[in-house]
Amino acid sequence: MRRYGGAAIPMQKSLDREQLQGIQYLVGSEEILARLPQAKAREPFDEKIQEFLNALSRALLSMPEAKFYPDVVTFAFWIRKSSLKKLAERFASGNSLIQLGRGTAFHIAPSNVAVNYAYSFAAGFMTGNANVVRVPSKDFPQIAVINRAVNAVLEQYPDQKPYICFVRYGREQRINDVLSAIADVRIVWGGDRTIAELRKSPLGPRASEITFADRYSLAVIDSDIYMAAENPGRIADDFYNDTYLTDQNACTSPRIVVWYGSRISEAKERFWSLLLEKVQKKYEFQPIQGVNKLTNVYLASAGHEGLHAIYCGDNRLVRVSLERLFEDLMDFRGDSGYFYEYDCQDLLQLQNICDDTRCQTVSYIGDPSMFLPLVKSGIAGIDRIVPIGKTMDFDMIWDGYNLYERLTRTISLI
Repeated sequence: MRRYGGAAIPMQKSLDREQLQGIQYLVGSEEILARLPQAKAREPFDEKIQEFLNALSRALLSMPEAKFYPDVVTFAFWIRKSSLKKLAERFASGNSLIQLGRGTAFHIAPSNVAVNYAYSFAAGFMTGNANVVRVPSKDFPQIAVINRAVNAVLEQYPDQKPYICFVRYGREQRINDVLSAIADVRIVWGGDRTIAELRKSPLGPRASEITFADRYSLAVIDSDIYMAAENPGRIADDFYNDTYLTDQNACTSPRIVVWYGSRISEAKERFWSLLLEKVQKKYEFQPIQGVNKLTNVYLASAGHEGLHAIYCGDNRLVRVSLERLFEDLMDFRGDSGYFYEYDCQDLLQLQNICDDTRCQTVSYIGDPSMFLPLVKSGIAGIDRIVPIGKTMDFDMIWDGYNLYERLTRTISLI
């Protein structure tokens, strides 16, 4: 206890265990969760943190089943020792400031992206925090693979157990209330509705919040550079990974493909043909996905002229060409291989669709400098510009947030 003006103020937060009934513990336990608020904050990227994450990387890469999931392998490479070293060097303050984790981080992962919860956890863990993570409600096979590796590595590093708890539960506000009350920082993924629901659960006066709202993304292809590419099949593979691996449910997945340059017709024919070959070989298609695509075409066409739908193959790939980019286009966005398509000769024509805070990632084939006039025009959107194939590559700068800064506190030493 610490006393100010004679009043006793508790130094530690505690959990109301009765309110936690209904939690399923995937990593950790009720006892670990109860003690989580007392875990000491650490310096970001300290030696033990790096050792644990590197061991987790090795464990995942050695699991035969992990190799079936490119998103799991990508995560494993992101937390390997060489990657952590680069991140530590990149965010080192280089001055007399001391940085520590904020304390307890409460992560709410999106329900429709399998591996996002692991990235969120790793970001909180490497910045020195104790972490309770609500994993997706959908039972993705990747979750079982990652959690099995985490549990195995925790047996090798038992001193890290107080910092890690992965849980699954429904939408019980009483549980959100308790976990929010102990949080020093709350990280909410999953869109506007999830954010609104979590904000019914108050945070402490010194706690902060990072929210990832509903977003959309697009791809821009310079047709001249694409037609000169040595390996267009690799580009189709990369685009497939950006889109079909998550059924386009990731906020980073392009919903619109913008064509630019002087060889648009040739580039379209090659690009979509190569992508369709890939899709027909690998993508598992459900009838409801076809119904949803047709519904989106009808809804978008009902209020706007100049749309032309092209159904490729057996409905695994639907292209909807546009004569113009209308402002509410993303209200009709689809998934599972549903793409709007637009031709332009001046990227400033994209202002309507990019001058929206929901616009997140622009992936491209071409010279990234082509986007400078658009970005400098004062648009409200675009937080990332990355090559096609890199949209899912997680970074500590995400959605315009510097997660390193948001997940740490800074102590000035003068």
